[in-house]
Amino acid sequence: MTFILKPGEAGVFGGKAGALARLQDAGFAIPAWFVVAPAAFHASRGEGAPLGALQPSPAVAAELAAALRELGAPEDRFAVRSSAVDEDGGQHSFAGQLESYLFVAPADVPARVADVWRSGFSERLVAYRKEAGLGDPEPPAVLVQRMADADCAGVAFGVDPISGRWGRALVSGVYGLGTALVGGDADADTWSVDRAGAIHDRAVASKTLAHRFDPAGHEGVGPRPVSPELAERPCLDDAQILQVADLVRRCGRAFGRPQDIEWAFEASKLWLLQSRPITTLAQVPDPDAFPALWDNSNIAESYGGVTTPLTYSFARRAYEEVYRQFCRMMGVGEALIEGNAGTFRGMIGLVRGRVYYNLLAWYRVLALLPGFQLNRGFMEQMMGVKEGLPPAFLTEFDAVPTFGEKVRDAARLVRSLGGLLRNHFALEAQIEAFYLRLDEALAPPAVPLADQRPDELARHYRDLEARLLTRWDAPLVNDFFAMIFYGVLKALCTKWCGDADNTLQNDLVGGEGGIISAEPAARVRRMAERVRGDGALAALLREGDVRAIRAAVAAHPELDGDVRAYLEAFGDRCLEELKLESPTLEDDPLSLFRAVGHFAAREATGFEGHAVKARAAAEAKVAGLLRFHPLRRLVFGWVLRHARDRVRNRENLRFERTRLFGRVRRIFVELGRRFHAVGLLDDPRDVFHLEVEEILGFVEGTCTTDALSGLAAVRKAAFADYHAGPAPADRFASYGWVGIGQRLEGEPQAAVAGAEGDTRKGLGCCPGRVRGPVRVVRDPRGVELPAGTILVAERTDPGWIMLFPAASGLLVERGSLLSHSAIVSRELGLPAIVSIPGITTWLADGDWVEFDGSSGVVRKLEGPDAQ
Repeated sequence: MTFILKPGEAGVFGGKAGALARLQDAGFAIPAWFVVAPAAFHASRGEGAPLGALQPSPAVAAELAAALRELGAPEDRFAVRSSAVDEDGGQHSFAGQLESYLFVAPADVPARVADVWRSGFSERLVAYRKEAGLGDPEPPAVLVQRMADADCAGVAFGVDPISGRWGRALVSGVYGLGTALVGGDADADTWSVDRAGAIHDRAVASKTLAHRFDPAGHEGVGPRPVSPELAERPCLDDAQILQVADLVRRCGRAFGRPQDIEWAFEASKLWLLQSRPITTLAQVPDPDAFPALWDNSNIAESYGGVTTPLTYSFARRAYEEVYRQFCRMMGVGEALIEGNAGTFRGMIGLVRGRVYYNLLAWYRVLALLPGFQLNRGFMEQMMGVKEGLPPAFLTEFDAVPTFGEKVRDAARLVRSLGGLLRNHFALEAQIEAFYLRLDEALAPPAVPLADQRPDELARHYRDLEARLLTRWDAPLVNDFFAMIFYGVLKALCTKWCGDADNTLQNDLVGGEGGIISAEPAARVRRMAERVRGDGALAALLREGDVRAIRAAVAAHPELDGDVRAYLEAFGDRCLEELKLESPTLEDDPLSLFRAVGHFAAREATGFEGHAVKARAAAEAKVAGLLRFHPLRRLVFGWVLRHARDRVRNRENLRFERTRLFGRVRRIFVELGRRFHAVGLLDDPRDVFHLEVEEILGFVEGTCTTDALSGLAAVRKAAFADYHAGPAPADRFASYGWVGIGQRLEGEPQAAVAGAEGDTRKGLGCCPGRVRGPVRVVRDPRGVELPAGTILVAERTDPGWIMLFPAASGLLVERGSLLSHSAIVSRELGLPAIVSIPGITTWLADGDWVEFDGSSGVVRKLEGPDAQ
């Protein structure tokens, strides 16, 4: 049996020596070496001899002596180091866990080999392996290498592990052996070198000692003083620094991943002593990488919490297509749109299962339109973004344009203004045509979805995609004009009417009527009135099961007709209704029955009609302030009329989106059933853990795998972790790849104004002064609000609408003045404030507060009798 392995031979080299063998084959300069294979340990120990007395067997010692003679002259010294199988790997470095010996005389090499063997079973190493989740230790291979008596030595990293910069190599060096640096006995000179060969961040240490050969020293090494003249000078000149940087990068290319190396200069010769992967790359983002700024502000209303792959892949495609279309309608040239294809693809992202706006992508799309600086503020308002872009992110938008760029921008301005005017005057016709196209596309299919084949379901989806998703013109244009007119109205209220609190525009656009999002609550109230005189039925609605409730409702024809009409109109509405995985009222109407029963058991809130009164008062105020300014009155009226129309249409067109999503949901539910029926999925609902093109691609023959059940299982496990783990911050920056190494907790937040006291301030969106106890609701399923309770939520979506009439007031942590909760609360006359930082953690169930829906101020009270 052969116990000694040399470069190029087959056998167990271990991590450290295996890396050297690969590098030596690639032509790197490495001091001569060989390996004592693990088989030598087993041959020497025999039948369980004690580790403390272990020495190489005669056969092993003979091979070792022959190898040493071949390796160097009798006067040479050697390094004897461990090379365990899992040492210096990509996951675990084992740094300092096993013994190493330097300047070992040939006669002492066998004893040092035995010492390295014993270190492989030390208590320290066993504890390290246990903490790392590794198994029981195995005997290490032992690397024996000719000792380089270095003039200077050190370490280098192909990627800066401190700053995270992949474009910088980090070089550290000291006089003498690198043990002074690794052991912390001497400070090192440090440099970073970029990919162009420029040296940065020169840090020259005061190096008062160096490790040199010392027969009497520990492990053959001892400290030696460095002359004062040399101590303050760099140990390497620039040429040597660049040599080391090039060496560590070449090692990285050889292994296909950045390396952490040890190097030494001996009489001007640069030696590579060791190379191992950097194991901390996933911990630090690269500040030089392309940045992104993620914000979930208003989008959390639609996609709060963890969202499945099917929903995200559908939504991402929809955002891409509709905003491409929007830019076309605004006169942006096709070449410019295609040149920004990556921007459109990245308008939303998925981070740990949660949907975020990629704010830089949104700003880049907006920057395609002239007047970017004006529109930027309006866009932030519409999206509910609490902060604009930090200065560091604005540089790409604030560059001074050249003359040629100004000319091109002027041409774009003319085209965009033309597009703007065309769309403004054609908008009502566009909305009418959109409704017709939508009704036609969503008409009941000739063959019910439940009876369609998989290929028919896929074709139906593709048809919807072609007819609606890529032709979402009216909602887009209307949203844009809602943003513009509401922003202008707000500015006019401040400038011409002295509205310092920014509440007048809310009263003016409230009480409009005709908003479909308020219709569910109105219908529930009417059904509650039918039930109010029947205590037994009301109790059954509040407490019974669905089967018993259905039977009881069927016995009341008028109520049954109301329920059927409600489900026909709003059956696709549900909590988190834009998530395709969300069960709808059609699937389970229990929440509807519960809402009717609870409303039947309580009195009216007293705010009915409040929005109409507030609107009339606001109109009277404006008329009085502008009575001597006829031109202003004319302009103000024109802006107000369009703001009202656009805000109303914005909410109503959002409901049409719900209808489309409802049809898409049913298509994929049916496809999940088909896939389950033939064994492709373990459960029909596993379809929600596949992406749109994976599902359709399997049907159409373009999918890259048929292992759909395994793919779904992997994703289910990952998304279960996302549910269980902490959510990323509402807003955070990323650099380079988003999936690892990022500070998802975001930057430390500045103190909220008034956070140390008993008040908070948000955006008042429906006037009214309310005092009462609060109920903090995170999931409205099954929630009952006692009379007089103020509803507190992180966010709301249309599925919350049935709780609104039961509340005396509404306080929401997220949202904007154009968000669903703001618009619907105004229509219902429900005093409300949105965008109140930290309200759900500041308040607890039962706390008493008083708030003013006009000023946006919330005050915490000591109790019901507090003044």
